[in-house]
Amino acid sequence: MTEQLIKTFIVFFVVIEPVSLVPMFGALTRGGEAGYRRRMAFKSIGISTLIFIGFALAGDFVLKALGVSVDAFKIAGGLLLFMLSVDMVFARQSGMRSTTVREQDEARYREDISVFPMAFPLIAGPGSLATLLLFVVDARGDLQQWALLIGVVLVVLLVTLVLLLSTTWVMRVLGQTGANVISRLLGVVLSALAVQYVVDGVSNLLVS
Repeated sequence: MTEQLIKTFIVFFVVIEPVSLVPMFGALTRGGEAGYRRRMAFKSIGISTLIFIGFALAGDFVLKALGVSVDAFKIAGGLLLFMLSVDMVFARQSGMRSTTVREQDEARYREDISVFPMAFPLIAGPGSLATLLLFVVDARGDLQQWALLIGVVLVVLLVTLVLLLSTTWVMRVLGQTGANVISRLLGVVLSALAVQYVVDGVSNLLVS
């Protein structure tokens, strides 16, 4: 159980990638007072928490209603995460883990950036939501495992909140280059996990 919890934490930490969110948060709140940054950080994490919990509650039901098997979703989710890992390794900006140029322009003129673009798509984006569903389908029928999954997600979001509140200090220590290096390293780890999901899904389909 402990090993599974650690694995789940690592996967969500890699997918949400809180360290790389810090430069984006700093840019979006540049010129704002400390109180404004704190308010945006707390609100972003609060909204992201609601999105994750809502997705965890309804996601599995939607898959069942659509007739999507666990193995099929593992393959699709693994491919999605592999695309995300490639973006991370090459430090590329894409709709998977960042905002588009138009979205960035729109965000610059928003006073409240907590819902868009922070909560979605930067924190609770396609990659992290797909990852959540992968774990949710594995926990089918096991309420304890589902509750532990939500607990791990909340811990990762708490770490993200702490980093967002420490934006000035983190940027002083790491800078944009340091954040990109960490992102690339985490991308390599995520690529291996993504391939494993695809292999598991294909293996199970061939056996059945």
